[in-house]
Amino acid sequence: MRILVVEDEEGLAESLRRGLSADGHLVEVAHDGHTGPDLALALALALALALAGGPYDVVLLDLMLPGVNGYEICTRMRAHGDTTPVLVLTAKDGEYDEAEGLDSGADDYLTKPFSFVVLAARIRALARRAGAPDRTTLQTGDLLLDPQGRRCRRGAHEIELTARELGVPACLMEQPGRAVAKQDILDEVWDAPHGIDPNIVEVYVSSLRRKIDAPFGRRSILTVHGTGYRMASGSRSTTSPS
Repeated sequence: MRILVVEDEEGLAESLRRGLSADGHLVEVAHDGHTGPDLALALALALALALAGGPYDVVLLDLMLPGVNGYEICTRMRAHGDTTPVLVLTAKDGEYDEAEGLDSGADDYLTKPFSFVVLAARIRALARRAGAPDRTTLQTGDLLLDPQGRRCRRGAHEIELTARELGVPACLMEQPGRAVAKQDILDEVWDAPHGIDPNIVEVYVSSLRRKIDAPFGRRSILTVHGTGYRMASGSRSTTSPS
């Protein structure tokens, strides 16, 4: 794989370059947010021009950069239509920091310090999802998911979601009417779920509700207390009928 590392700690960046190169990957490194957006936007342009696969398979992105921060880089990439998987690397471990990273368009989140073995597994998982075979288009009410095309639509409105954000409702929609445990969602959507707190699913569900439900007055992802979540049989309004 060709991997872009955007990391301002030069020692860590070099360590990642050596380790990933030893695993057989082609690695390019950017040390700050001024270089990072240039490389990321070049990737977006390449994708916009339909260059097969784009130049990078995965982007490893630090959040706290001295120029434009990682949130902004990720937001710019997604705004330019770039769907390359992004794995955020950060020393910030608060749940709101993680939620902000995911809302910016990141696909995964790894807190420093981290194990290189775990990092390598996360990269492989992201690459597998990006190259996964086609899945059936899923629909509940006016909510339509195309997991392979990484598209989500509520009625006529396109909604931008990350690969993992798509995976959570897809897991629920594939099991209509059934309550799915958080651990089961974790096992299905996260390719390397061991050691991950199942409560991370709550972060994704919260983010999804802000994106696919709240703007449209819907309640599609329902909490089943003591179990997990299930998808409503139809897209229900959150307002009481008059």
